[in-house]
Amino acid sequence: MKNWFTTRLTHPVVNALTAAAITLCLNIPFFEKAYRLVDPSTGHTWLFLLSMPWVSFFGLFSILMLAEVVWLAFPVAILFILLASSAQYFISSYSIIVDRSMVANMANTTAAESFALVTPQLVGYFVLTAIIPIIVLFIVRRLTHQPFLRRISWALIALLVSGSGTYLISNSFYKDYASLFRNNRELITYLSPSNGIAAALSWYKHERTANLPLIRFGEDAHQTAAHLSGKPSLTILVVGETTRAQDVGLGGYARQTTPLLAKDNVIYYPNTLSCGTSTAVSVPCMFSGMGHDHYNDELANHREGLLDIVQQVGVNVLWRENDGGCKGACARVPTEEMTAQNLPGMCIDGECYDQVLFHNLQRYIDKQTGNTLIVLHTIGSHGPTYNHRYPDSFKYYTPTCDTNEVQHCSNQQLVNTYDNTIRYMDAMVDQGSQLLQANSQRFTTSLVYLSDHGESLGEDGVYLHGLPYSVAPIQQKHVPLLIWLSQDYQQRYAVDKKCRVDQAKLMQTSQDNLFPTLLGLFGVQTREYQPQLDLLTHCRGKA
Repeated sequence: MKNWFTTRLTHPVVNALTAAAITLCLNIPFFEKAYRLVDPSTGHTWLFLLSMPWVSFFGLFSILMLAEVVWLAFPVAILFILLASSAQYFISSYSIIVDRSMVANMANTTAAESFALVTPQLVGYFVLTAIIPIIVLFIVRRLTHQPFLRRISWALIALLVSGSGTYLISNSFYKDYASLFRNNRELITYLSPSNGIAAALSWYKHERTANLPLIRFGEDAHQTAAHLSGKPSLTILVVGETTRAQDVGLGGYARQTTPLLAKDNVIYYPNTLSCGTSTAVSVPCMFSGMGHDHYNDELANHREGLLDIVQQVGVNVLWRENDGGCKGACARVPTEEMTAQNLPGMCIDGECYDQVLFHNLQRYIDKQTGNTLIVLHTIGSHGPTYNHRYPDSFKYYTPTCDTNEVQHCSNQQLVNTYDNTIRYMDAMVDQGSQLLQANSQRFTTSLVYLSDHGESLGEDGVYLHGLPYSVAPIQQKHVPLLIWLSQDYQQRYAVDKKCRVDQAKLMQTSQDNLFPTLLGLFGVQTREYQPQLDLLTHCRGKA
């Protein structure tokens, strides 16, 4: 047996079989996507499609043969199999795209959120497409051996053959490849294992900038006299998570999923877009003051933002966290990690209902004597375990999807479960406005709610979120935004309600509006303040 392996399955043959297996068995989403993008109506386009597996094979084979020279072919093959197997599963199951943002999501997610993605299907798939092939590869390579000089010779031959094959293909189909990938840049993110490697390297390069010297921002900021005299201001900013506008009753959804907020005299902005499609992008973007068109995540990593400016002028700032981190937005302000408190009745298995954000919050408010901003970062409607986002008392819509394998639930079950999370969000934000009203004797109060991004619930086979902004469906970008102002605030600063209602219906808003609107609520003047983006600018002085 050993002699047969030694003579037949040499290292080049093993590496060629490994490259072929990864190309043909672990890149199915890539070839499916390419087939849909290329119209195979002629012989030339069919040959073009058939050339793609060869390009992938030649690339993988060359890398494995080069690694063979330094005895690293086996660990490199293991890495490639693990990356390609995991990428194919999540691309096929949830239609995600493997890029830097997705790596950032993985790096910033909590243990509970990670375990929520572990399903029997994932385990079975991983065993079949990764563990078993790696075991077979290990056995085969243990039974094969080649002298060093022969490995060198085979590596050179492999490079010559692969280089020649790649040259012939590129020379024959250069225009086709150039056109396809220039017009469909996201296609490369489907090709494994290069997608995972490129995304990880891009993420690492980006993360290095986080340690650069801090850049000051808005140093000329100061509050107007009107906000420094009389009753201090108290504002609650609720940062939502994965709440899409499509399912919000205030925006005209068929179900009234926000019955409490509908009675709270909030102003709802129905045409609001997010800065990104993941928390790792949207949260730092909305607090950066750069705006979607000019957002630079590397700069945001080491530059002050909204909370720094507000705190600089003397506003007391508190960030309460229930979603695994603020992604740098709260790096220099007092922060309370509510999940870590593991409060009975509110927290289960490392995750908490958003109600935990109000725990002893009144006690904090009682100690404040000046202008105060409280940011509540919710876990909101984060999937795939939507059924974990609300207690049983909020199971308004049934039947529900009570599993993390959402792709196997019916659309009605999935929507029902998701809409229950919106009902819970409605109660949670209403609780915030009630808390502010209870403190209206001491403070002039206001509340803002803005979700970080939306969510796909199986539309066109897409689930969850995180697709590149340019190709993401509207469900991942259209988010709810609302403002509640106390009667005291409206009268004190002459903000006309009818004006706000009329404007909200017509305005095209986005997360770009948060930065100037929060500055405006506290009367902060700075050259970084853009009054035209402040949602209240045109309605001040009209009451």
